[in-house]
Amino acid sequence: MRTTPHPEIDSIELAEVLHALSDPVRLEIVRCLAVHGERCCGDLDVPVSKSTLSHHLKVLRHSGLTLTRADGTQRLVSLRRIEVETRFPRLLDAVLAGTRSVTP
Repeated sequence: MRTTPHPEIDSIELAEVLHALSDPVRLEIVRCLAVHGERCCGDLDVPVSKSTLSHHLKVLRHSGLTLTRADGTQRLVSLRRIEVETRFPRLLDAVLAGTRSVTP
């Protein structure tokens, strides 16, 4: 089985995190994960195609914001909140405090 690569927390750069958070769809994914916890990729309610969702999830994973793990045939995504908070204290709280859901 293929494993999904994730960056080490010490290698995460603020510019990459901010870039990942700059897109409304990715911001909505992060907000959803912050509120609901780990989710199956297919359960993320965002108004994009599956291929576009895959791209957004890849950007979030490569920026260090999310962790993707396999559970059988499903891919579960979670927010690396504790690790990100350790690297960039209060960043996620500040970003999420200024957001609201874009889904109906």
